[in-house]
Amino acid sequence: MRALIQRVSAASVAVEGELVSRIGPGLVVLLGVRRGDTAEVADRVAGKIRALRVFDDADGRMNRSVAEVGGEILCVSQFTLYGIVRRGNRPSYGEAAGHEEAEPLYERVRQGLGAEGGRFGARMTVALENEGPVSLLVEM
Repeated sequence: MRALIQRVSAASVAVEGELVSRIGPGLVVLLGVRRGDTAEVADRVAGKIRALRVFDDADGRMNRSVAEVGGEILCVSQFTLYGIVRRGNRPSYGEAAGHEEAEPLYERVRQGLGAEGGRFGARMTVALENEGPVSLLVEM
């Protein structure tokens, strides 16, 4: 499982022009599920994201978690995180889990985070204001 995490001032996701979710300050999680990922992996990823200390403390050091600052989380499925471009210019998505395998694991992570979400499998428009900027890749 791969999660690209961005600290944001605000973010939203829309499907066909309809607003699906919106958050204020917090984290956007773009989540890719790999073939063979398990519920245990999903739980570890959610726990890691919840515990990440990427928000400033009183001394201006990134030392606080999203929960400690009262931030929100927006989690969006992103199978393209498993796009491989070693050969040629067209990505191969052979490592990405199929819909039936990926959706329940995405939902498990989203619920584990208490996160707002996009619409699984839909073409979405994600808007965000990256704060910092802070972007991290978590892989398990």
